[in-house]
Amino acid sequence: MSSIVLITGATGGIGRALSRQLHAQGLRVAAVGRDASRLAEVEAHARIAADTTTPEGAEQALAACQDMLGEPPALLAHCVGSTLIAPLHRTKTEAYREVMRVNLDSAFFMLQAWISALKGAPGAAVLASSVVARIGVANHEAIAAAKGGLEALVRSTAATYATQGLRINAVAPGMTETPLTANMLKMPAMREGAARQYPLGGIQSAEQVADVMAFLLGDGAARLTGQVLAVDGGFTTVRPLVR
Repeated sequence: MSSIVLITGATGGIGRALSRQLHAQGLRVAAVGRDASRLAEVEAHARIAADTTTPEGAEQALAACQDMLGEPPALLAHCVGSTLIAPLHRTKTEAYREVMRVNLDSAFFMLQAWISALKGAPGAAVLASSVVARIGVANHEAIAAAKGGLEALVRSTAATYATQGLRINAVAPGMTETPLTANMLKMPAMREGAARQYPLGGIQSAEQVADVMAFLLGDGAARLTGQVLAVDGGFTTVRPLVR
């Protein structure tokens, strides 16, 4: 298996942390994002500007990776994502379509392009879901639907391509310290309230989520496929002790 990993959404908090970690481990990192100027700050061997929410953009990212690094990536980390906090009756059609495009369409098209590029070779992929796909959280209907679709996609793809030696998994992070959550966490009262929801306490870092994604791509997870690991301080499985 090649030592190349393609990381989409590499300019986001989790994607950037994962790029830094895998680069330090000696993997050849191809970082993908829409903004070439922001990609310049990411630790990588190849930087690719592409919009992976379209089939053409996903194919472009894979082709560019192969051109720059000499072969297709055996490893894929799909970190593209957005969020929308709004109740169903106040969610406009345009906003709903955008959430599905960014979160679900991009996952479908990236897996499709990656599997085609591998041409029957083995590999491992990890995608980013969310705790809101695993437990009901008020005012998250659109993003919950998108990430729920992503998790179903992971399981079905894992089943289809297991005989090829492909492993497809996902992580479902809880509240994580990233640019995407900066506005929600900037007020001390909001940060403290959010932290109290997690049995292990506090707000997790992007690096902690990246640790689990790196594990799922590595040899230590050789028997894991079709899994979604909740990286959420116990949010979806246990209740915090009220004192």
